[in-house]
Amino acid sequence: MSDLSLHSQNLKEQVEYILHLLDQEPRLRSYDITPVQTSLNKAISPRFEIVFAGAFSAGKSMLINALLERELLYSAEGHATGTECKIEYAEVDQERVVLTFLSEAEIRDQAISLCKQLGFKTVANINQTDVINLLNQGCEAILQQEGGESKSERAKQAKALMLLLEGYVVNHQHIHTVNNATYSMAQFNFTNLKEAASYARRGSNSAVLKRIEYYCNHSLLQDGNVIIDTPGIDAPVEKDALLTYQKIQHPDTSAVVCVLKPASAGDMTKEETELLETTRGNGGIRDRVFYVFNRIDETWYNAQLRQRLEDLINGQFRDTKRVYKTSGLLGFYGSQIKQTSEKDRFGLDSIFAASVKALDGREETPQFVNEFNRYCANSGKLSGSKFRVSVNSFETPNENFVRILSEQGMPLINQLIQDSGIEEFRTAITRYLTEEKRPQLFHSLAEDLQDICIKLKKHYEAVYRDLDSQPREIETMKLHELQRLNQQLQQVAKDFTQHITEEVNQVINNTCNNFETDFRQLQSRMIRRLDELLDTFSVAEAYRRATLSHPRNATAPLIAILVEAFYYLANQLEDILILSSQELVANLFQQLMEKIRKSDYYRQLYRLLGHDGGIEQEIKIVEKQVSQALVSAASVECDRFVRESPRFYDEGTFSIYQFRQTLQQTSQGYDCESMLEAEPAIRQLLKLDFEPKVSQTIRKSFRQTINQIFKNKLLEIADKQAENILQQYPHARNYLETTLEQEAEEKILNNQRLLSLVTQKIAAYNLAISSINTYLQSMHLNESLLPLINNYGGELEIVDSRLTSNGFLVSDGLIDVVAEI
Repeated sequence: MSDLSLHSQNLKEQVEYILHLLDQEPRLRSYDITPVQTSLNKAISPRFEIVFAGAFSAGKSMLINALLERELLYSAEGHATGTECKIEYAEVDQERVVLTFLSEAEIRDQAISLCKQLGFKTVANINQTDVINLLNQGCEAILQQEGGESKSERAKQAKALMLLLEGYVVNHQHIHTVNNATYSMAQFNFTNLKEAASYARRGSNSAVLKRIEYYCNHSLLQDGNVIIDTPGIDAPVEKDALLTYQKIQHPDTSAVVCVLKPASAGDMTKEETELLETTRGNGGIRDRVFYVFNRIDETWYNAQLRQRLEDLINGQFRDTKRVYKTSGLLGFYGSQIKQTSEKDRFGLDSIFAASVKALDGREETPQFVNEFNRYCANSGKLSGSKFRVSVNSFETPNENFVRILSEQGMPLINQLIQDSGIEEFRTAITRYLTEEKRPQLFHSLAEDLQDICIKLKKHYEAVYRDLDSQPREIETMKLHELQRLNQQLQQVAKDFTQHITEEVNQVINNTCNNFETDFRQLQSRMIRRLDELLDTFSVAEAYRRATLSHPRNATAPLIAILVEAFYYLANQLEDILILSSQELVANLFQQLMEKIRKSDYYRQLYRLLGHDGGIEQEIKIVEKQVSQALVSAASVECDRFVRESPRFYDEGTFSIYQFRQTLQQTSQGYDCESMLEAEPAIRQLLKLDFEPKVSQTIRKSFRQTINQIFKNKLLEIADKQAENILQQYPHARNYLETTLEQEAEEKILNNQRLLSLVTQKIAAYNLAISSINTYLQSMHLNESLLPLINNYGGELEIVDSRLTSNGFLVSDGLIDVVAEI
């Protein structure tokens, strides 16, 4: 294992040890340790992934090429690729490229998506030549209509589809149906990185590559730095854009270079704003963000663009240190031309040979050449006293380019590179990666650990002071405990009263779930019983009871039947209400007593008195009183059912109408038969009277009666019992004196044990923190040192622990007993 890996592992163990100490403290366990874990992973990771993100055509790939001064990545004016490119360090003799292709299924999905956006019919089979030809013709037509691939989003999509189809045809032998095929550089017979990179840069090849991994020799990539180029955030294929956002949010990402287009576009796009918000949302990135406004050369020729860019930077980025303005195109090719000479026409016959492509004696003009001539003629960047440059209209752009460089030489190229801002950006990011990166990662870790350490430090100090202040002699301990006795009894009485008050409050505010369930059951039973009584009510039985009461008469009026019915229904409902009320009270007090027995004050009362001070007995008395009171209340409530409802006989009500109809029916004869025939009507008449009365009882009046009785009785006993507890001080003192000596001895021993444990924990904490501080000091981060706990036990022996050679604490047994304090 390398020294770096060993140090990283040791640091990881020490920080995790501190987090473990925190986790063992119940009061501190809820603290969010996610930021610490994230910053720790960044500090010890051997890799530092730097994601370049931005819109298509923002110049990400060209900027990376300029940064490394090597043409590795594909870069085009219009739509680039959806390929993720990684660039990692390799020794000179180990430079290589690893290519991973899209599967045929993925290519088909992309083709279908692009066809839908372009309005083409869905692709049936990309293996059919006639289908591919037809799609290419459609794309060519769109490019002509739009005036070129860079002129519109639709044109970019058309060009992207053409490159995708061409790449699929050319590389068909490398593409698998479902799986992503991966090939080494050697499998393509490439002898060096340049050949492999040249293959991957071709647009058609890049279009069908899922991932390209470059292993390149460059000092910027040392120390685990990995550059990642991602698809555009405004990619025409939605999946490509999602790939970029997923990478920005990935925990492995350590820094982001946001390549922005306002220098050429004038304003931030919606996608660029979303990019900045997403970047800020990754806790693993923090402030490790570089904002690069590329294509800065566009502002040299447009004063309005220049002013809008300055306003944007001064407005939205004024508090940001890492803001850079670059021209990747000028900076990159400027660095490449430094390696050329007049012999190869300053790169026209070498670097730009493929893009010049002489045709009919006329050469194409590379984009860089046009921008170079424009820079010389109109940028205003060149001092007239230092550079006397002319761009002649009678010469071709290429001829102007060669002549100017022949006249001015490398000083002009050096000025161009300086004006491009690439050197400034490269210097800044190099300084960050080589000098600032590690200290900043450690500073972030220390910053996140600081609050945890302060909490642990305060907690340990408070525990230590409390334990250290406890009496160490048995007699002193006994006196101390007896002095605290009155205060403890007062606290028990207060806690008991508060508990009863809270329970009463829950009942009367309908927040006691168990009681609400029981009361709803009482309501249901009353409703069901009324329905049963009405369904089974016997007019014959009522008629019999009425005639028995008046032996001289052989008939009975409807009113007599109703009277018997009212008494019968009221008494039956009283029985069920009383029974339900008794069950309600029994359940309520059983649950209350269970809660009391589980309370801390109840256990404390047993410790102080040897019994519960009469609480359980008093609760049973109150239960009986509440039950009797509710039985009486239920009797009164149901006794009132005997009376008709106040509006039972009111004119215009359905009940009086039903009464008259029933009376008319029962008046057909004077024997029992006419009454029996009217039984359904009589039941309906009773229902009209009793349903509102029962509803009023169970939904309004009786609940208030229960609440009032329960509140009065329980609060009365709470005050009475609290006073009774305080009156038992003499008994508590006598009881404690008989048991206190043994308790005092045990408590002294326990305090000593706990004091020893917290002292050991403080020493363990100090050792871990000292080791972490050593790392911070090695990074010259003296202002970020974590707090130690001083003057607590001096040189302390750590139980079951050992130190590694670098001073890191490893504890096997201490963690198991940490939770005891």
